Amino acid sequence: MENNTYKKPFVIAEIGCNHKGDMEIAKELVKVAKIFCNADAVKFQKRHNKELLTEEQYNAPHPNPTNSYGDTYGAHREFLEFSVEQHQELKDFCEEIGIVYSTSVWDTTSAKEIASLNPEFIKIPSACNNHYEMLGWLCDNYKGEIHISTGMTSKDEIDTLIAFFIEKDRNKDLVVYNCTSGYPVPFEDVCLLDITLLIDKYADKVKHIGFSGHHLGIAVDIAAYTLGANIIERHYTLDRTWKGTDHAASLEPMGLRKLKRDLSAVYEALSFKNKDILSIEQVQRDKLKYRK
Repeated sequence: MENNTYKKPFVIAEIGCNHKGDMEIAKELVKVAKIFCNADAVKFQKRHNKELLTEEQYNAPHPNPTNSYGDTYGAHREFLEFSVEQHQELKDFCEEIGIVYSTSVWDTTSAKEIASLNPEFIKIPSACNNHYEMLGWLCDNYKGEIHISTGMTSKDEIDTLIAFFIEKDRNKDLVVYNCTSGYPVPFEDVCLLDITLLIDKYADKVKHIGFSGHHLGIAVDIAAYTLGANIIERHYTLDRTWKGTDHAASLEPMGLRKLKRDLSAVYEALSFKNKDILSIEQVQRDKLKYRK
């Protein structure tokens, strides 16, 4: 019997800032995600730091100086930032090798810039899912899918968010992710069963339910998919020991490759028997089945 219940898994390798501000590393991450890991999409980040941060935050030292790429938090963030032209170059590179390009946007200026590149989808991080000026602009001006994480967000706030997209008549382009904001997240805080709550409340209102994980290993992602989250997003790096806050909670290439492999296997396996005795079983039945 064909699998009509489960949608095909879609794996997003979140590169974020794990490129360390280096375009060659960014392209290597894209290439490995496509060729070795078989990921469906890669995702970067775009921030206008002076719009996003207060002057005090911008000029303060990085809270963890060993991970900093600048003397201040603002300088650190600017070092890791790619220009719109560089994002266009990355999108062109993704299209050349056949993987979907996307970016998370943290402010309205970044949203406008990335929307101008017309990617298939734009991601809104948990930290910005109440930035209604930015969300409103995207609903009115950007035609692709809008993916939104729900970490550090109350159930009432999620209700308000979905209602906003319904009012804007953009809810059918919306993908809502179950997420716990932490790096890394211990298993007891992943709270996978919230996926079932999102499905019960919103599956008929939005395009997909997804899962954005910051945990260790890949077992949890398989369970998230089995619970109904067909979009799986994981941070990804070439080396978990590199300098930066996200590397430790990221998958290395072999981990991402195994995640894609295992999700594809589970998708194939999630079906009903199409007859009482399958053809593969008949041979064994003829040979092994107990006869009186």
